[in-house]
Amino acid sequence: MSDTLRVRWLGRTDYDDALELQHRLHEGTGSWLLLLEHPHTYTMGVRAKREHVLVDPADVGARLVWTDRGGDVTYHGPGQLVAYPIVDVPVEPDSTPRYVHRLEQVLIETLAEFQLAAFALDGYPGVWVDAAAPRKIAAIGVKLTRGRSLHGIALNVTTDLGMFGHIVPCGIPDKPVTSMAAEGVRVSVEDVARVFARRFAVTFGLEARSAGVDWPVAQPASSESATSPVERRLQRAGVSLGEAVPFHARKPAWVRPRVRHGSEVLELKRLVGQLSLVTVCEEAGCPNLSECWKDGTATFMINGERCTRACTFCLVDTSHPLPLDPGEPDRVAAAVAALDLEFAVVTAVARDDLADGGAEAFARTIRAIKLARPTTRVEVLIPDFKGSAAALDTVLEAGPDVLNHNLETVLRLQRAVRPSAHYARSLAVLSRAQRAGFVTKSGLMVGLGESFDELREAMGDLAAAGVSILTVGQYLRPTQWHAPVARYWHPEEFDMIRDYATELGFRFVEASPLARSSYHAKRGSDAAQVLAERA
Repeated sequence: MSDTLRVRWLGRTDYDDALELQHRLHEGTGSWLLLLEHPHTYTMGVRAKREHVLVDPADVGARLVWTDRGGDVTYHGPGQLVAYPIVDVPVEPDSTPRYVHRLEQVLIETLAEFQLAAFALDGYPGVWVDAAAPRKIAAIGVKLTRGRSLHGIALNVTTDLGMFGHIVPCGIPDKPVTSMAAEGVRVSVEDVARVFARRFAVTFGLEARSAGVDWPVAQPASSESATSPVERRLQRAGVSLGEAVPFHARKPAWVRPRVRHGSEVLELKRLVGQLSLVTVCEEAGCPNLSECWKDGTATFMINGERCTRACTFCLVDTSHPLPLDPGEPDRVAAAVAALDLEFAVVTAVARDDLADGGAEAFARTIRAIKLARPTTRVEVLIPDFKGSAAALDTVLEAGPDVLNHNLETVLRLQRAVRPSAHYARSLAVLSRAQRAGFVTKSGLMVGLGESFDELREAMGDLAAAGVSILTVGQYLRPTQWHAPVARYWHPEEFDMIRDYATELGFRFVEASPLARSSYHAKRGSDAAQVLAERA
C-alpha cells in the first residue's frame, strides 16, 4: 500500500515561514509537499558567492537570505512555483544525485503536460529548454539530512525575468533564464502546481491528499450571486451560498446557550468596568460568557478595542485604532489579583499599525500579572505579528504558561475567512513557540463550508506543528454582514472530531458546539501539563 503524500498549496508565503515549516515537518514523519510562491527573495546556498548578487536587494524590493540548501544564488518571487518536498530518501552513497534526477524527471513530465519539451543538462542541476540554445526554466537546490529531504525546486511560470538580471543565477554567467510564459505557454501557477503534485506523487509512489488556499476540489454548480466581498471570497473558495443558513433562521437547541447572570457575573462585570478594561467575552459576543464568568474566569483583551484586520467571523470593531494605554497591563493585573484567579487568559486585537504588533504590551501584561499574583498561570492568545520572530520572542521572554494562536479554519477557506492572515504563517508561529519549549494551543471553527476530510487535514497540520491543546467549536454568525453559516455541525460530529484529534496525539481537546478559544482554558492547561510530566 502506497504512503500518503500531504500536498499543501499555500499561495504567497514568506520565505522564513516556509523554512520554519519545512524544518518542523522534517523533524517529524510522513511525506509532505509544500507548494507556494514567495515574495521577492534572493536565496544564497551553501556554496553561493556574494559577488553573484549584483545589486542591493532592497533597491529592487527584495530580501537576501542565506540558507542551508545546496547551490549558489537564485531568485524566488511571484509567478514562480516553488515546491518543497519533505520525504524519506534512501541513504545511499549517491542519494543526492539520484534524488535530484527524480526531481528533474518530475519537472520534465510536468512541462510536457503543457506541451513544453524540457530536458536535464549534464553538470547543471535543474531543467532546461531548447537544446540548441539552452535556457534554464527550473532550478533545483536540495539538502538531505538523516534520510529526509529539505528545500526543492523553483519553476518559472509567469515570473518577472528581469529580477534574474540582478544576480548571476545559480552562479552560471553564460546561460540565460526563461519561463513558461516566455516560451509561449500561458498558464497559472496554481494549475502548474496541481500537475506537479500529481506527477510527483506518481514518481515517488505516493497517494496524494491535497489541500490548498482557494483550491476547491470542484467548483459548486450554483446560480446564486454573491452580494458582498465576503460572499465573493467564499464562492471563489468553493462554498455554495445557496445552501447557507439564512441569517434569521432559528438556531438548533445545541447552539443556544442558557444565559444566567448571577452575582458572580455581575461582580466581574462591575470590576471590569471600574478598571476600564475590555474582555473579549463581551466584544466578540461569546456564547459562554455566563458560564465562564460564573466560574470567575474571563479573557482580558488588551491593546484597545479596535482591530486592524477584518476577519469575516469576528464582531470586534475594525475602525482606526487608538494609541496604547500604558496603564492597561497594571489594571489587568489588578483585576486578576482582585478576582484571585489561578488562571488568566490575555488576548488582543491585531495591531498591524504598531512596529511590534503589540508584542511588548503582551509582555508587560504577563509580567504585571506574575508580579501581582505570582502563582497565577497565564495563557496568551496572540495574533501572528505579521510573522515577526522578534515580536514572538518578546512575548515568549515574558514567560506565558500557554501560547495560543488560532488557525481558525481549513486551508481552502483561509483567504475567504481571514484575508490578512496566512495558514503557513500561523503554523510557523506555533512551531517556533513549541520549539522554544512552550505549551502551544490553537483553535478551529466549523460551519463555514469545510468538509470533515479538510478538518482532519487541518488538525493533522496543527499536530505536526507541535500543538498540544486544541479547541474546535461551531461558528455563529454575529451579523448579516459577516460570513454566513454553511451548516450547523451536530454534537455527535464533535464527538468524532474529539476522537480523531485525540488519536493525532493532542494532549487536550475541547470540541463542542459552543467551544471557544478560552473555554475550559485552565482545564486544558492542567491536562497538557499532567501528560507532559508523564511523558
